[in-house]
Amino acid sequence: MGALTSTMTPRRGPAPRGSRVVILDHPWHGTEIEASICAAAGYELVDASPGDDPERTAALVVGAAGILTNWARVTAELIDASAELRVVTRLGVGVDNIDLVAAAAAGVVVTRVPDYCVEEVSDHAVAMVLDWARGITFFDREIRAGRFAPGARDLRRVRDLVVGIWGAGRNGMATARKLAGFGCTVLVDARHPERAAPHRAVPVDELLARSDVVSVHLPLTDETQGIVGAEALARMRRGSLLVNTGRGRLVDIDALVAALDAGRPGAAALDVLPDEPHVPPSLVDRDDVLVTPHVAFASVESVAEVRRRATEDRVRVLRAEQPVDSCS
Repeated sequence: MGALTSTMTPRRGPAPRGSRVVILDHPWHGTEIEASICAAAGYELVDASPGDDPERTAALVVGAAGILTNWARVTAELIDASAELRVVTRLGVGVDNIDLVAAAAAGVVVTRVPDYCVEEVSDHAVAMVLDWARGITFFDREIRAGRFAPGARDLRRVRDLVVGIWGAGRNGMATARKLAGFGCTVLVDARHPERAAPHRAVPVDELLARSDVVSVHLPLTDETQGIVGAEALARMRRGSLLVNTGRGRLVDIDALVAALDAGRPGAAALDVLPDEPHVPPSLVDRDDVLVTPHVAFASVESVAEVRRRATEDRVRVLRAEQPVDSCS
């Protein structure tokens, strides 16, 4: 994604060598990649994780020229804490944890890495579909509980599935391509029909009604928050599967639990939750829900790539150069 027009003039002057950059959080061990890139460019990296003390975090940000964040929130208060701040970098795709309005008002550039984990996210979505269709997790739980019952669950022929892709971005279309390779019929929501080829673009209501699997790949915005709610879930086929590898707050969990009780859908596979790392108690004991801990993005390769690309783009901004992937 190229740079978007900002209503304010960003702080374009280069940050002095020796300026401090603060990384707020990271799910991987260590910051060697980030620190080495910063050091080579003449900047100091300070690790603020685990970030469970807001006052300590704010104190570290004071005077910093850059902030890197994975899941930690970058609020207006944090942005205003440093008059020297030039760039906020998301170690990931979405920027819903960053106050973009406050960043623009302060002339702070926001960068991200929009395409580093397309293969991983689409692989994860496909794996969840295959797990459901073939009963992998279900039968593993049965065996461990001492029940050897091959007929305990009806399995599905993957080739015969109709899969609806709700969100025709990079991850959604990669998932469509991979499931089509298994022989599935793929439908894509018609908001961006130009992206759907070679699959058929259909209205969302039709996609929900016709699909054995609905895989959600929407960005989180004010308009999409809770979009997978009671109304949408009621349109899904009885016994179908809902997959969400997008953003947790796309799905209304209370509505999902009620819908599962009613059989529409029949199961859910979620890599993301609304209030991570909190797992809603209403999901914990359900055999019809598969949950993974926001790992769809992750592989050895993708994590190394996002760390390198995010830090390199942040260095470009600190040098007053044009970033590759700016959101501000």
